[in-house]
Amino acid sequence: MNMLEKLDSQRQWSDEEQMIIDSVRQLCTEKIAPRASDYDRTGEFPWDNVNNINELGLNGLFIPEQYGGSPLSYGCYIACVREISEACASTGIIWATNFHGIKPLIEFGNEEQKARLLPRIAAGGLGSLTITEPTAGSDATGMRTTFKDLGDEIEINGSKIFISNGDVADLYLVFGKWEGIEDPKKAITAVILEKGTPGLKVTGIEDKMGTRASSTASLAFDQCRIPKTNLLVGPGSGLEILLSSLNRSRPSVAAHALGIARAAFKDSIDYMNERRQFQKRLLEFQGMQFQTADLAAELLMCESWLWHVVDRVDRGDVDIGLEASVLKLRATDIAMRITTDAVQSLGGYGYCRDYRVERLMRDAKITQIWEGTNQIHRQLIGRSFLRKN
Repeated sequence: MNMLEKLDSQRQWSDEEQMIIDSVRQLCTEKIAPRASDYDRTGEFPWDNVNNINELGLNGLFIPEQYGGSPLSYGCYIACVREISEACASTGIIWATNFHGIKPLIEFGNEEQKARLLPRIAAGGLGSLTITEPTAGSDATGMRTTFKDLGDEIEINGSKIFISNGDVADLYLVFGKWEGIEDPKKAITAVILEKGTPGLKVTGIEDKMGTRASSTASLAFDQCRIPKTNLLVGPGSGLEILLSSLNRSRPSVAAHALGIARAAFKDSIDYMNERRQFQKRLLEFQGMQFQTADLAAELLMCESWLWHVVDRVDRGDVDIGLEASVLKLRATDIAMRITTDAVQSLGGYGYCRDYRVERLMRDAKITQIWEGTNQIHRQLIGRSFLRKN
């Protein structure tokens, strides 16, 4: 048993959670992983994978029972994200985005909203977290999408970019600014937008370096009207919802990155145990052993911190912003380093698409960018040590 397997074996799961995790692993091995290369090559949305995930009822992991779900721990959800992402990073994004986009509705929505909307996701619908704009990336206060009060309706005008599941989602959690509130932070508001609403337009699909089968869309809202009953909490409450969402989604991004890192690490180890130079296996050379030791140590520490943060979430802790930033920062950086070194370890083979480390390196890059760039997370962590005079 290697160190990663030993760490996994130390996690204590309920019988139901273990059954789900085992089922996900089997699905990934038999169906999702074998399809990953073709989906990356074509860029087609992996509906087969989504359908297989829905057959296991995985959306139910985070939907309350009264709305059609079978909720288990946040830790079980995170374990499944890592497993799916190790098999296919694109599919990992698609499924995890359901959680990112819908969890705020579960936590902040009223009973009518949850009873009306959540069963769609529990039944296999897709969600989307809709934040980023051309003028608002890591700085959410730069949003220009507006919400106008029309009595029983809300009119949405504006645009969004880089929206995961943007062209396929059934429900969108959309952030914008409420007209009439001048303070850019206090104006941020969240609403639920349903698929097919007039005025919602998909204006483009990005042709990306990696995670190519995960659709990333640009959206436009042109006098897009929704019922006021789709307003989450109230005007100006969006910043609290946004920060809460990011605190839960950043550990998920870390799990996604660590799944990619694990895949690359395993491929690299397998290759170095088989490939021979000068009558020695590559892993018999001291330089390769040192590199492997450094990567394994960082991967283990990141995974240990992942489970520390996850356990805090499952205990109900909400003040985990900095811990989530540290996790997202380190996990995504090590994913990029491991995948890059895996390509180097495989030499010319690593640069060719016959070996998946080439794809894994491309897939890893986005994890350093989305859910707050790693530069932003370094700033958040660093300034937390400033003394308040």
